[in-house]
Amino acid sequence: MLKQQLNFKLSQKLSPQQIQLMKLIQLPTQAFEQKVKQELEENPALDSGKDEVKDEFEEFSNTDDYDEAPESEINVDEYLSDDEIPEYRLSANNYSVDDEDKQVPYASGTSFNQYLKTQLNTVRLSPEQREIAEFIIGSLDEAGYLRRSLVDLMDDLAFTQNVYTTEDVIEGMLFKVQDLDPAGVGARNLQECLVLQLDKKQATKSVSLAMNILEKSFDHFSKKHYKKLMAKFHITENELKEAINEIEHLNPRPGGSYSSNTKIVEHVVPDFTIRIIDGQLELSLNGRNAPELKISRDYSNMLKGYKESKERTKSQKDAVIFIKQKLDAAKWFIEAIIQRQQTLFVTMSSIMNYQKEFFLTGDERTLRPMILKDIAEEIGMDVSTVSRVANSKYVDTPYGTKLIKEFFSESMTNDQGEEVSTREIKKILETVIQEENKKKPLTDEKLAKLLKEKGYPIARRTVAKYREQLDLPVARLRKEI
Repeated sequence: MLKQQLNFKLSQKLSPQQIQLMKLIQLPTQAFEQKVKQELEENPALDSGKDEVKDEFEEFSNTDDYDEAPESEINVDEYLSDDEIPEYRLSANNYSVDDEDKQVPYASGTSFNQYLKTQLNTVRLSPEQREIAEFIIGSLDEAGYLRRSLVDLMDDLAFTQNVYTTEDVIEGMLFKVQDLDPAGVGARNLQECLVLQLDKKQATKSVSLAMNILEKSFDHFSKKHYKKLMAKFHITENELKEAINEIEHLNPRPGGSYSSNTKIVEHVVPDFTIRIIDGQLELSLNGRNAPELKISRDYSNMLKGYKESKERTKSQKDAVIFIKQKLDAAKWFIEAIIQRQQTLFVTMSSIMNYQKEFFLTGDERTLRPMILKDIAEEIGMDVSTVSRVANSKYVDTPYGTKLIKEFFSESMTNDQGEEVSTREIKKILETVIQEENKKKPLTDEKLAKLLKEKGYPIARRTVAKYREQLDLPVARLRKEI
């Protein structure tokens, strides 16, 4: 049985303008500049420049439907006025003339892959051997390792290159690749990579010992079981220390050292700057976040021509509808940029005042516990808005350029009942580990005991979590001789 029913439902929907604003807020300076450039290219009603503007536009009215608007709906007077409208109502123009137009430099040169293939020209190979060797080079990862099995390479050569060969032939070509520079390239694991590099060094007592350790006791070496190594090879502590010193000077990523020279050089452009002037903090927004934008004068003339025209054709009406679309889009974009500037400045001002002691001293131990909700409540905005500001923005401080989200941390209570930042505890933990006796590094249990003595009662599991977040290994792997 069919039945019709009428329901009323209240729901929340984001307007296209709100979505546009949120997307603009989360963009860092360089990405924001690209977005502005893209919008200028796509919307002919949007213009940039520093010319004096005395257009005939006033506040634009929103038009929801442009598809088939009759002539009576095209009210050109809403977009035109004989009054001189102040420029600040039509543009966002806080862009300083002194701001540099900084471009991200790109490195040029030969890629790591091509560098290896060029070296093959010095090796006498048959056409098939060269094809196999180049295929092996193409299978290396960024670190210079061959992470695929010889069987997989053999299958791929057959299916993709129509080259039918054997594992032995492929391995022979792999040895040819491993003879190339840099030493260690083409290794299938870390052990082989280190052995290949030692093999190319001048043979000395310490190098020979290091080679034996890697080939026969790599597991003991990787786990730093030094006493077992001394017993197995019948050597003294000094001899072991010299052999380990040889290994520590090897490069575990032979490809990385070369490819890093030809990667794009990434520059961080701070979105904010904090300076200390007469003992007070001063915050400024990067001028590149406030480009000068205005409505195109040509579009004003088009509308004036339509208004003064006595005969209005359908094509003219279609043109005016198109112009109104672009004008509203331009207006929304300019307003979104102004709101973005205000949101960024208000949010960062609140963060700066909240962490005032840190910005005055630079001491990370003075960082207060701070979560997104704290700032959101203070400025009366949503937590998601604060997150967008903090996630990918940088601030230039007297102590270096910092990622804003690093100022946020959870809190815990010390033995005096005070709330302290987890960042403070991590800093103390890092200092304790740096100052420990490396011959007898502290276990997580001992670290927890030391922190408790300093007034921070945290569990061993929490110490382990903080240590991992600081990218510090366990005690056994921090051991030195």
